[in-house]
Amino acid sequence: MQPQSDYFSFPKLRWSVCHIRQLLPTVEINRGLKNAIPLTYLPPAELARTAKTINALTFTPLNSNKPMTWEQSLGVNYTDGMLIFHKGRVVYEWYSGCLEPDGKHAAMSMTKSMTGLLAEILVAEGRLDPSAMVTRYVPKVAKSAFGTATVREVMNMTTGLDYSEDYADPNAGVWKYAAATSPLPKPAGYKGPNGYFEFLEQIQPEGKNGEAFHYKTPNADMLSWIISRVSGKSVANLASDRLWRRMGAEQDAYMTVDAYGTPFAGGGLSAGLRDAGRIGLLVLNEGVINGERLFPAAAVKALRAGGDPKKFGTEYPALIGGSYTGLWWIYPGNGRIIAARGVYGQTIYVDFDADMVLVRSRRCRTPPTT
Repeated sequence: MQPQSDYFSFPKLRWSVCHIRQLLPTVEINRGLKNAIPLTYLPPAELARTAKTINALTFTPLNSNKPMTWEQSLGVNYTDGMLIFHKGRVVYEWYSGCLEPDGKHAAMSMTKSMTGLLAEILVAEGRLDPSAMVTRYVPKVAKSAFGTATVREVMNMTTGLDYSEDYADPNAGVWKYAAATSPLPKPAGYKGPNGYFEFLEQIQPEGKNGEAFHYKTPNADMLSWIISRVSGKSVANLASDRLWRRMGAEQDAYMTVDAYGTPFAGGGLSAGLRDAGRIGLLVLNEGVINGERLFPAAAVKALRAGGDPKKFGTEYPALIGGSYTGLWWIYPGNGRIIAARGVYGQTIYVDFDADMVLVRSRRCRTPPTT
């Protein structure tokens, strides 16, 4: 039985984000057979006191003059999970809605940042040349917009693609992408590309590569194809080998796939909140977790170095002066804060100066008005 196509609409989304595997085919990111390595928490009494203090914090939301407490904001914003680390220890943990500690939540476009981190690891190890042309690794895209792009332009989303991510436009490229990459049977008479890689082969240029940042999801899937050619593994299998099996993960994660079983590197990840937190800790500690180095520090240093703020532009007012590189958002301030971000408010927020990681899973923005 096929799922209804509106499972990502409100209010169905409030259930769907924790149950993607019941709606679409997926591939596992295996954590292996080793025991999970528990996170370090504040002592129970101190953890409870800290949570009470955080819950009582007040602030005035944007576009409002009415203060609210942190605890009130979690409900108002439909937050499903919140996890905060400070100096390596969990100081706050909260669940609601469809998410429990043993559940998994859709990461949405935070998936891109996991893909980007894997690419930066390969670059730091000398296995992937960011200055090389994409066609060095994937010759099949020579006639597409990617045919004249470098790997770094893909990683920084400074490619010039004839592709729109305007969900309000029924003719936008995002809907053609969705049709091509859906794992469900194609409708009668469909003659377009089938799967992520076939779509990437036919995407045409708009503007010039390297000129400006344009947030376009196909870049993440192009990078996934490059990663698979370099490593010999899909992005899901590489995430298993380099991250989940080694970071003490508590749960397997999973990714949605197209009709060929190719993982959706631009938004298909679902994972436990604590394991998303472990990714944040790995970034904060530049490749080290539980006393073990999983990848070179240079991978994170490249992220913190950022891209070109002039190319990033002014489309995101809160991030003006920042940049985007390695499929991570780099906040203004010389790499002090970087983040993985996904639609509806999914976040891994890493503050190096504060020695803090904040992870949020969220159902949606606000419900539609009637």
